[in-house]
Amino acid sequence: MNALLDLFTTDCIALHSPAKNRAEAFALAGSLFSQRLNLSSDLIVSFLNAREDLGSTALGAGVAIPHGRVKGLKEPVAALVRLNTPIEFAAPDGLPVSILIFLLVPEKATQQHLEILSSIAQLLSDPDTRSKINAESDPAKVGLLLQEWST
Repeated sequence: MNALLDLFTTDCIALHSPAKNRAEAFALAGSLFSQRLNLSSDLIVSFLNAREDLGSTALGAGVAIPHGRVKGLKEPVAALVRLNTPIEFAAPDGLPVSILIFLLVPEKATQQHLEILSSIAQLLSDPDTRSKINAESDPAKVGLLLQEWST
């Protein structure tokens, strides 16, 4: 089963982000999510920053999974942002990050939240998948890649 199947919509996939730092990348994610969820972009960014302040969500190999719990959210949602230029993200391997998968989950999410994070980490740990995400210019094709991916 693919835990990522219904998380991504094409309007939450940005493949050519000019963000030059974490704040700009988070602002873009906040904007993408706010349109989809009818929540304030600033509120979304505050949830993402609250988690990031506990420690970097960078995995290494140029990827990160910023995530947050959102009061009132009914279902988990995700967004993918690919940066034009990698940014510093305090990754364990010291490499800058260029692929970010943002995840928002309901405030009380437990096991499902962990399964989704695990699936995203496995997806981003695959060099072939990262190459495909980096090479693709069509958000719909990236969305299909994410939906069809399985462990």
